[in-house]
Amino acid sequence: MKFDAPQFQSETEARKYIEALRWPDGRVCPHCGVVGAEYATKREGRYRCGAKECRKDFTTTTGTVMEATHIKLNVWVMAFYLMASSKKGMSAHQLHRTLDVTYKTAWFLCHRIRLAMANGGLVGPMGGAGQVVEADETYYGKVSNPEPRTRTTGQLHKSKKGHGPANKRPIVALVERGGQARVFHVAEADRITVEKIVTANVDPASRLHTDESSLYTRIGKTFAAHETVKHTAGEYVRGDVHNNSAEGFFGVFKKGMSGVYQHCDEKHLHRYVSEFEFRFNTRTKLGFTDTQRAQLAIEGAEGKRLTYRRTDGTAAP
Repeated sequence: MKFDAPQFQSETEARKYIEALRWPDGRVCPHCGVVGAEYATKREGRYRCGAKECRKDFTTTTGTVMEATHIKLNVWVMAFYLMASSKKGMSAHQLHRTLDVTYKTAWFLCHRIRLAMANGGLVGPMGGAGQVVEADETYYGKVSNPEPRTRTTGQLHKSKKGHGPANKRPIVALVERGGQARVFHVAEADRITVEKIVTANVDPASRLHTDESSLYTRIGKTFAAHETVKHTAGEYVRGDVHNNSAEGFFGVFKKGMSGVYQHCDEKHLHRYVSEFEFRFNTRTKLGFTDTQRAQLAIEGAEGKRLTYRRTDGTAAP
């Protein structure tokens, strides 16, 4: 995708571009679901449903994260492309300078696009017979006034100079070898929580690869095989047994969070996790281009809303 493409230069062309992605087989009324019964109103880009029981107006942004936006659609398209094509993310400060919008506008653009990138419905289990799924957990950032974290043995976690999991935010990742990932920000990465995540998302016919953490000892017995590497002994690969895919995901995530975003409140962390998960699942190695990745993000905007009130963690009006 070239930056001089029509959808970047003109709001009218951007509207046509988004419409083609959202309604490839004809416009669909977001209110009643009727296809092809709309007619144009006097306002450009606004249509009225022709179904007798509906008759409501809609646009290409109705029922998406862009609904009721005052931002030009070509700016939206550019923002989607920039965030989808930046491997380690793009900060709101960088976006506000690049797109010549206010920082507040860029910040909210970023959060809406992250919501569009979020996997709203995890379909089917990962892995399968003969396939490998890696499971791992990491800890990021710091929690203000944290409650004491305990190990699976019931002992308190201890940390020195901010290192270790004691005061950090736990994230659990499941990565299908050579495939996609599912990543979860959880309140506590204890055995019960991890077992629920693994059970709900991984086919028991899979080979489960983990490190030597006791979090996976019991759940590992329910899989075709549970193979581990012992990091404490300096072992990271043994034949085809390793956890490098999951650790590679965490590596990109942490570099992006520390080098690009630098700071993230815990109430927003799940949105950043979704952003990195989306780019990992649509990476070049799986055959996706920057353009295709941006298009998938735009398509993912449908059926999702995020208002200013909801960005602070409170309920929407």
